[in-house]
Amino acid sequence: MKRQIKSFSNAFKGIAAAFITEGHMRFHFVAAFFVLLFAYICEVSFNEWAILILTIGSVFASELINTAIEKTCDLYSTEKNPLIGTIKDISAGAVLISAIASIGVAIFVFILSGNLMYGIERLIKHPFYFIPLGICAVCSVLFILFGGVKNTKK
Repeated sequence: MKRQIKSFSNAFKGIAAAFITEGHMRFHFVAAFFVLLFAYICEVSFNEWAILILTIGSVFASELINTAIEKTCDLYSTEKNPLIGTIKDISAGAVLISAIASIGVAIFVFILSGNLMYGIERLIKHPFYFIPLGICAVCSVLFILFGGVKNTKK
């Protein structure tokens, strides 16, 4: 049991390290926050919630794998190496495909289903929602830009 707890602890340390050092992880976190917030406002169905959560999880997982591959490549060599560049590009491409697929899911869940129009109508009826949304937007930009630690090793 202690070994399993330590394993979870190590996994959470890895996730935290990625959030601290990788701006893309913070961007994906903020995007996921707003997707889930709008899913709540739009009152999406149970199945749509499940699809959104799986999609968000796949983007986070692909970003974590990409980060691990990049850090492994950097550990191997800090010099310019075309093969390492290709490996990093392929890894980043996997994240891009995952992110594009998530946009496709969002189009189906929010736009084509009519959920977005319903959510907009709710926001118009309750304009006080715009105050916390605006505060969240400003905090999100600050979190993405300044929430991490700059990597000074190049």
